[in-house]
Amino acid sequence: MSVIFANKLDPNFMHEVVSKACTTSDREQFYNCLSCGMCSAGCPYNGVHENADPRKFIRMLTLGMRDEVLNSEFIWACTQCGRCTSECPMGVEVLTLVRTIRGNFGLKAPGFLQDVVDAQIKTGNQMEVSTEDYLDTLEWMEEELQEEVGDPNAKIPIDKEGADFLFLWDPREIKYYPNDVQSLAKIMWYVGADWTCSSKWWDATHYALFNGNDEESRIITQRYADEVKRLKVKELVITECGHATHANKWGPKVWLEKDNTYPVKSIVEKYVEWFEAGLLHVDPSVNTEPITLHDPCNSVRKQGLGDAMRYVLNKTVTEFREMNPHGVMNYCCGGGGGLLAMGKDIYPYRMAKGKLKADQIKDTGCNLVACPCHNCFDQLTDIIKYYELDAKVIHLHHLISHALIMDKKPQK
Repeated sequence: MSVIFANKLDPNFMHEVVSKACTTSDREQFYNCLSCGMCSAGCPYNGVHENADPRKFIRMLTLGMRDEVLNSEFIWACTQCGRCTSECPMGVEVLTLVRTIRGNFGLKAPGFLQDVVDAQIKTGNQMEVSTEDYLDTLEWMEEELQEEVGDPNAKIPIDKEGADFLFLWDPREIKYYPNDVQSLAKIMWYVGADWTCSSKWWDATHYALFNGNDEESRIITQRYADEVKRLKVKELVITECGHATHANKWGPKVWLEKDNTYPVKSIVEKYVEWFEAGLLHVDPSVNTEPITLHDPCNSVRKQGLGDAMRYVLNKTVTEFREMNPHGVMNYCCGGGGGLLAMGKDIYPYRMAKGKLKADQIKDTGCNLVACPCHNCFDQLTDIIKYYELDAKVIHLHHLISHALIMDKKPQK
């Protein structure tokens, strides 16, 4: 057992961390830890790999063990999934404390996490896609869409003022999966959505949520706010991405002035709206392969979108099977909290966490995994390859666009 020397404890450390925390919660709740251990019991990775004990972390923090906390591998091994807080009887937000320490005490993020944030601050998107390539991709996919649906008026509108909503892409869709652009645009063409995307700030992702740098987060969020104002849209809509959805829904409340906020929705919420309005008509019989759902932590546990995802799946496929556990009690995929961008040193942690998810997928007997999140999509793809599963990851929009009943398209 290690020895704790009282003369090395910093009694003000906890207060310093709490004072720097960006949160919408009452700051007093951070002091309510009972040392009961429910956080560690709730963390599915406690015991799966080293440095995964939230109770140990929070005890070191409250005791004032500054050096031990700042040098703890837990800070970077934690995926900030929030499951520990779901179990905490006092609602202590461990993930907020982790994020605050990451970004406010001079720590350097491992791997290329900071590089990703730097790229977005410098170029406007984390993958440094040039404006020319971005606009060319949208034009290319618009042409492909027009050919697919046989309508020369099918558009991917750019910088349209006064549209109902501004849509933000994930840069993976632009750089690596352009057919996803076509798939999403097809749905919006089908329902007759009044939408636009920006020629300037279009990347929905927000890795400053993970490095903990609130000034960088403010810069990124302010750009979206400026575009909402410039284009005079009613709301901001985020592509299928968990952390981007959370960052854009929660972020303006803590990083922007109160008079600079605006309505934000996930595209999954728009799917539900369009189904309920009788604008989306799909034939689930074209999606007959059994499919399970991975619940992205940021979308489900933090933004309550689990029911919306299941509503869409039950409308769109013939056989949906739940993982166990699921919903707000889901297991994190293991790539959240920025771990996907932390390089080779964190890879063993990612794959150790991924074993639980691999077992979940196998237990469903499904070869298809619905995943409305690009971050989770990449982690699940790595898990499937590492554990040699016969499975494939798919977004919700793939299922919807494939099942659209074309002769029932609503007419204006």
